[in-house]
Amino acid sequence: MALQNKKSLGQNWLTNRDILIDIADTASADGVSEVLEIGPGLGTLTSALFKFFDKVTAIEIDEKLAANLPKSFPGKNLTVINKDVLNVDLSTIDLPEKYVVAGNIPYYITSPIIQKFIQAEHRPIKIVLLMQKEVAERLAAEPGDYSILGLSTQIYAKVTLGQVVKREFFTPPPKVDSQVVVLEPRETPLASESTIALIKLGFIAPRKKLISNLTVGLRLPKSELQDYFAKLQLSENVRPADLSIAEWSALEKLVHKH
Repeated sequence: MALQNKKSLGQNWLTNRDILIDIADTASADGVSEVLEIGPGLGTLTSALFKFFDKVTAIEIDEKLAANLPKSFPGKNLTVINKDVLNVDLSTIDLPEKYVVAGNIPYYITSPIIQKFIQAEHRPIKIVLLMQKEVAERLAAEPGDYSILGLSTQIYAKVTLGQVVKREFFTPPPKVDSQVVVLEPRETPLASESTIALIKLGFIAPRKKLISNLTVGLRLPKSELQDYFAKLQLSENVRPADLSIAEWSALEKLVHKH
């Protein structure tokens, strides 16, 4: 009996061999022989990954899919963990010093998955994910188009966009196109936790002026914030999406200095 996808788990399976091989190739890295795969499903990407890696550790939440996966790869060095990836303690997995993460991930848990791995104590050297195209673009945004997700990701990792995968390549076809994103976790984050907290306050109302949001969020007189903005040569009309990571960091230092 064929295994059916579960809409509740965001299961949309990619079967195009060329695209799968390209994703696996993108995930490969010199001197890395092991990959942690998120949501292997039917094992189509797993199969491609075995062309570039000696060992695959796959985390699959669906009990039937997890049980079926090893049958598809007899003789291969495959470990299947039947859990929700967000509930997996990475320290309990026997991972080498250098490993990568790859997967076609459900749209609804994209952000928590990314944050889990880019902030992990034992971080992968590279994370290659296929996700909703709109989310991919937000991750790689530049000043003027920033979001909390984009800023918090870029603080912890270098973000590069890969190929776009049209919706018709999936079974069943989702409502949107997807895109490959490559994340390379940084050894040292570009900003502090205090800066990230300030960013979150600044985005309370993303379309409003930043100075208005911070006046409310920080409970500071507007005149005080006007002084900080002037020192940093920031227009009082800037919105949260306009500031670079460096500008957020500089603003945080001024705010917490007084």
